[in-house]
Amino acid sequence: MLETVDLSLELDKQTYKSALPGLQDRLRGAQNLALQHGIPVIVVFEGWDAAGKGENIALLTEKLDPRHFRVHAIGAPKPEEAGRPFLWRFWRRLPPRGDIALFDRSWYGRVLVERVDGLTAEEEWTRGYDEIGQFERQLTDDGALIVKLWLQISRKEQKKRLKKLDEDPTLTWKVTHEDWVRHRKQYDDYAEAIEEMLAKTSTTAAPWTIVEAEDDRYAAVKIHETIIRAIEDAARARGGDGGHGDPGPGGDGAHGNPGPGGDGAAVADAAPDRTATTEPIARKSALLERLDMSVTLPREEYDEILRPLQAELRDLQGRAHDQEVPVLIVYEGWDASGKGGNIKRLTRFLDPRGYSVTAYAAPTSEEKRHHYLWRFWRDIPAGGELAIFDRSWYGRVLVERVEGFCTEREWRRAYQEINEFEGQLAAAGMVLIKFWLHITQEEQLRRFQSRAGDKFRHWKLTDEDWRNREKFSLYQDAVLDMLERTSTAWAPWTVVEANDKPFARVKALRTTIAAIEAAVGGNGKKSGGKKKKKKRKK
Repeated sequence: MLETVDLSLELDKQTYKSALPGLQDRLRGAQNLALQHGIPVIVVFEGWDAAGKGENIALLTEKLDPRHFRVHAIGAPKPEEAGRPFLWRFWRRLPPRGDIALFDRSWYGRVLVERVDGLTAEEEWTRGYDEIGQFERQLTDDGALIVKLWLQISRKEQKKRLKKLDEDPTLTWKVTHEDWVRHRKQYDDYAEAIEEMLAKTSTTAAPWTIVEAEDDRYAAVKIHETIIRAIEDAARARGGDGGHGDPGPGGDGAHGNPGPGGDGAAVADAAPDRTATTEPIARKSALLERLDMSVTLPREEYDEILRPLQAELRDLQGRAHDQEVPVLIVYEGWDASGKGGNIKRLTRFLDPRGYSVTAYAAPTSEEKRHHYLWRFWRDIPAGGELAIFDRSWYGRVLVERVEGFCTEREWRRAYQEINEFEGQLAAAGMVLIKFWLHITQEEQLRRFQSRAGDKFRHWKLTDEDWRNREKFSLYQDAVLDMLERTSTAWAPWTVVEANDKPFARVKALRTTIAAIEAAVGGNGKKSGGKKKKKKRKK
């Protein structure tokens, strides 16, 4: 592919000087369009060392409104980044709707630097193609614009530029020993990796643009025109009505979770209930009906086994920490199903320095401006940490589906997105445990009435809780779809019969212990989790 690029293309100085100011003004106008229509713009700069990425980013940003763009220079991952799935640090840097993010190097380091320099195993960088494809598809499906630029120069031109930088006392810091190694000894290996990357990751939604970069002026003009045209086309596709615009597919992303597992948080600007009159997916599963909801655990037995189980979990927490195995426990369930009490017993004897509990309610205004998975990616635990999520990304296929906070197309698409997300976590060595706490309608009513009459707990019961009981069948359909479509080999659901709280607490403890023990091994030796890698060079 790169062999066909015409590197002789150039612009004369006069044409360049007369064209650049106008292009910068147009780019400023395009920035306004992105903001007006709520389009998150992601510009990826990749290319050979010394191809001019930094210089072109500087030109692009000269006239942009600095309040609505960020530049991210990506180097070797920091320790807190290396201990998580490789896309974690990029999810955290994604722009909100309407803003622009410019990446000087990006997630493509997984299939370039990490591949050629042997910083990751072949299995990992090969899998990186799938993970990158999933990442970019999820973002573009949600309304993001991704512009990917590869700056191409010849080997001869690269040598000339590296030498010039090296000989300039004020710029020699830009050239490292690794740059020369890549040029002299690894050029062909990189060329092969680049060709494969371009072929495998140039998609209809996120294509690569090859920039002939031997002539700086030509490259600058082509980069400006490419980005301007992409933003203008995206804005035109949104309608161009001049208003603040659609915040992108997904609407406001309301995720108050007033349904199963919710806290009753209302969203003032939520869309009307569109799903309530929609036929559920054509099937009725007996999955929940087959559960024995009469099962109980006698109090004496509960008191006898609870503390030993908690102590065993404390021991496993220490072993997971020593072996750098991350653990994530997700709690979903009906209102009043006992998630809080269950979490409290699970964490009773854990070292508080090594675990965290995050309760998710309605998203903030900033969170609404991002992909719905964004806020959950930010809280993913590092190696050796244990995290508990009280409610999670499953709000997209539960409350957002039933209450009409997202479109049918969006919640149907979410099953695949969630399975891909969890697959990436599992591939990175994470122990992922998912609980659905199930109670009957009769038990839920009893607990609601008990809360209403308790002066210390009545605040936990809201009008939304009562209202949601009227949609029980709709929520049950959503729960069944969730369990069937997102219970995978790498992230299975555990349905907990929670009418009896002692039984539910013990079952959750035993399930958690078994999952962590399977990862860390019974003899204290590591059998799961993320392997340590060599430090990535810049």
